[in-house]
Amino acid sequence: MKINLFFNLTFLTFLSLSSLHAQKDSTQSNDTLINLVPVFTTGANLLENESQSQDISGLLQSSRDVYASQVGFNFSAARFRYRGYSSEHTNLLLNGIPVNDAENGWAIWSYWGGLNDMTRYPETRNGISSSQMTFGGLSGFSSISLRPSSKRSGHRISYSSTNRAYRNRLMYSYNSGLNDKGWAISACLSARTSEEGYVDGTYYSAMGYLLAIEKKINSKHSLSLVNFAAPTVQARQGIALQEAYELTGNNFYNPYWGYQTQADGSQKKRNSRLRDNHKPYSSLTHYWTINEKIKLSSTMYAVYGKTGNTNLNWYDAQDPRPDYYKYLPSYFIDNPQMMASVQENWSSNDPNTTQLNWDGMYNANYKNLYSVNNPNGDIGGVLTENRSKYIIEEYRLDPRQFGLNSIYNQKLSEVLNLSVGLNIDHYTSHNYKLMDDLLGGDFWIDVDQFAEQDFEDENIAQNDLQNINNIIRKGDRFGYDYDIHVNKNNLFSQLEGKLKKIDFFVGITASTTKFWREGKMQNGRFPENSLGTAEKNSFLNYGTKLGVLYKITGRHFISLNGMFKTDAPYVRNAYVSPRTRDQIVPNLESTKSIGADISYNVRYPNFKAKISGFYSQVNDQTWARSFYHDEYRTFVNYMMTNVDQLFTGIEIGLEKTIASTWQVSGAFTMGDYLYNSRPVATITRDNSQELIAENKTIYLKNYKIGGMPQTAASIGLKYNAPKYWYLGANFNYFAEIYMPPNPDRRTQESLAGYISSDPQVGQILEPEKLDNGSTLNIYGGKSWKIYKYNSYIRLNININNVLNNTQFRTGGYEQLRYDANDIDRFPNKYGYMYGLTYFAMLSYLF
Repeated sequence: MKINLFFNLTFLTFLSLSSLHAQKDSTQSNDTLINLVPVFTTGANLLENESQSQDISGLLQSSRDVYASQVGFNFSAARFRYRGYSSEHTNLLLNGIPVNDAENGWAIWSYWGGLNDMTRYPETRNGISSSQMTFGGLSGFSSISLRPSSKRSGHRISYSSTNRAYRNRLMYSYNSGLNDKGWAISACLSARTSEEGYVDGTYYSAMGYLLAIEKKINSKHSLSLVNFAAPTVQARQGIALQEAYELTGNNFYNPYWGYQTQADGSQKKRNSRLRDNHKPYSSLTHYWTINEKIKLSSTMYAVYGKTGNTNLNWYDAQDPRPDYYKYLPSYFIDNPQMMASVQENWSSNDPNTTQLNWDGMYNANYKNLYSVNNPNGDIGGVLTENRSKYIIEEYRLDPRQFGLNSIYNQKLSEVLNLSVGLNIDHYTSHNYKLMDDLLGGDFWIDVDQFAEQDFEDENIAQNDLQNINNIIRKGDRFGYDYDIHVNKNNLFSQLEGKLKKIDFFVGITASTTKFWREGKMQNGRFPENSLGTAEKNSFLNYGTKLGVLYKITGRHFISLNGMFKTDAPYVRNAYVSPRTRDQIVPNLESTKSIGADISYNVRYPNFKAKISGFYSQVNDQTWARSFYHDEYRTFVNYMMTNVDQLFTGIEIGLEKTIASTWQVSGAFTMGDYLYNSRPVATITRDNSQELIAENKTIYLKNYKIGGMPQTAASIGLKYNAPKYWYLGANFNYFAEIYMPPNPDRRTQESLAGYISSDPQVGQILEPEKLDNGSTLNIYGGKSWKIYKYNSYIRLNININNVLNNTQFRTGGYEQLRYDANDIDRFPNKYGYMYGLTYFAMLSYLF
């Protein structure tokens, strides 16, 4: 409880702000579960449902903040999140394009990966801060300029070798600078490849391209046209049960791949989960210098392309996943002989047991002649061919986004600056399934097999009533087909002042959001609300922020910042099941965020230090998932509203230069990230309108938010040699890592039949706290100047996890599917930090 005492003292100054938004949970009853489900104290555990990759470490590394710049590089491998926030709380702009996803708010860096030469110098501010380009979020903002005339002229060629997701990277970039005729050009081209990455069965094939052209028309006007993207195909890694890791002796066991026999008799690894993205961004920007005090930049932009993810599906067949719980030794606990046999197959790493059996799936499809009445099909009448039992399907989300982003900046006086921004954004995503591979079969029928089991009426099982028993061939759309539309208009304004002893800023924002679903198939389970354009959902939102910096001296500063804002719910959590119907989550409302931070900064030429305390709440969030529920014996849509979260903590960063060549640095953070309410759940069957439960209380309050370290520390030592080389090392420590939870286990119903003394009660309620972990990283580099050609050669090497610690579990999740009578039936899944990895880059600049 020492940390709570510190919070109580540190945030006394924030009470006036935080009182604006009282905790809603104060009115809730505490006696519903009597003694079985207590309201946990701060030391207890609760976390998010899914392991989410929302890494903004690149933004942190580019920060000038003495704390943030260290944690961005040293903490990212442990899935660290700045102040515990997910990435939707960081606003990110690329050349004036807002790139946070319109459906979930995340910033997905892989969409422009491999363009490091062009994106390496963003303007970044962490936490609640002033910004002349966007209102920002609780976590801050970052803006990356791709304006050709702002880039340093020259060529750069680099080759990189690594043993992570990819093995090789080749990159070329060129910046012309502004020539005498007013033209400037930037170009970048890269390739990243690996036949197999760090994890078995993974591979990587990606390009990155950028072309930017700017024309300076006169002293007041310039136009810039930019286009960039990073087409990527990646075979993915899955996380698994601890039992599978132990049986195979491999903490990076990957269940997504298996061997497939080729035409020449050889066997080749094949992965079932491929990510295939190509999402180009195009923008046209007008830079207008109205006078020496006023500037206006306006960007028209378009985002388009495709995002796809493949997966296995099967019909009237055994589950092909090798780590399915019925294929593991633990399933045969009551049959010792069978258990020993299965355990031997796993322990010997027999790929027929531990990996996907592609040949078996092909053989099942080759021998499955089937006749179907298909009046609307490609041949009509009765079709008799091999019906695939197993297929590879691709989940497609193809975006089309158009918008205008305009920023007005005016210097009102020597001490005051005004910024006004307008963003108009129209977003549409086309969502559908595509038949990727029939795996040797001839066709697939577009019906829902679970609906066939649940209903006698055959039409109910049809995924598209306008195409009964639709015969699906390779490349056909099936399953679901709909558009999601999101139109958002946002306006912000900020006044920023710089006085002799005080700097300050105050900002306001207002926005309107409208979203709706447009169905292209008439689903048999929901014929009335699956086809056509649905009702539009509208939200009006607003926010304000303010900050003050007091200059004690020219070297010592104290800053205090605060923010309150509301945001429309993200579409990804707003619908019960958008694949099948237009049905909004009950009691949907805007998210409300309130936060404050206080910092003390010291800045000397040879010493920098910062200590900060922060407090924030993110309230009225919505959580929506679909999964198989064992108690109800069907797929369900599980929706929670009134999800509140609380984030408090401290941050310390320092950097000391000794004798001009040695540098000592350190960073430390200790946070307390909690669920701060008892959400209300609504549960429906996925294949019908039947309401299973409503107003179901989920006892999450004071459970920890999981999937990240809540305490982390780093200490580093670096030597900068006079002869243009450097060498450094960092030791990093991570603690307070909790498993994301299954909320349905924190309910009164989950404990039915138990008394408080039963051991199952603690097993069901208590989430798992993972062991603390540590890493040692070293890095170095050398630069050579070739005077004859006025060029440079640079070598940079990073080696992470030098001690090859492969036992550090960095996260995972509790499975949503669980059995209250046997909680070990569906145990937790874990992810481990990679062992020793390296990144080496040789560059030539001329």
